[in-house]
Amino acid sequence: MIILGIDPGIATTGYGVIEKKGSQFYLHQYGIISTKPTLEFSKRLLQLSMELNTLIDTYCPTDIAVEELFFNTNVKTAIIVAQARGVILLCAEKSKKNVASYTPLQVKSSVCGYGRAEKKQVQYMVQKLLNMKELPKPDDAADALAIAICHAHSYKIKSLK
Repeated sequence: MIILGIDPGIATTGYGVIEKKGSQFYLHQYGIISTKPTLEFSKRLLQLSMELNTLIDTYCPTDIAVEELFFNTNVKTAIIVAQARGVILLCAEKSKKNVASYTPLQVKSSVCGYGRAEKKQVQYMVQKLLNMKELPKPDDAADALAIAICHAHSYKIKSLK
């Protein structure tokens, strides 16, 4: 199973592509999609869509896992990121892949065993689970890898039901 994990954002969207064979994880690629704040918002969404479609075409994931949004205070930021997440979900659905969403709590619990884990703990566990030499950076890409790992763990649970 090849999984594309996505951490939504408008300035920076993290992505991570992993493969799960049996109980082993294999890292294919990770990074970020960046859009310039000087671009019109609609053009930023278009760029996100085009780059995401390229990733889907390049890695042919069987599953796409996207983090759900969690915001406490800034409603304006939440709306902007929600629009980016909508574009991401649309691209995922149009690709006819299995699509799943996970809360930050679910991701941290799955990867670290603790839903309130700090960013560094998540990065450390991602590094260990994927046998990486260094901590994955930037944070958005590390989060995307954690989302993909969470989906791999959850997929096993879902398939047993």
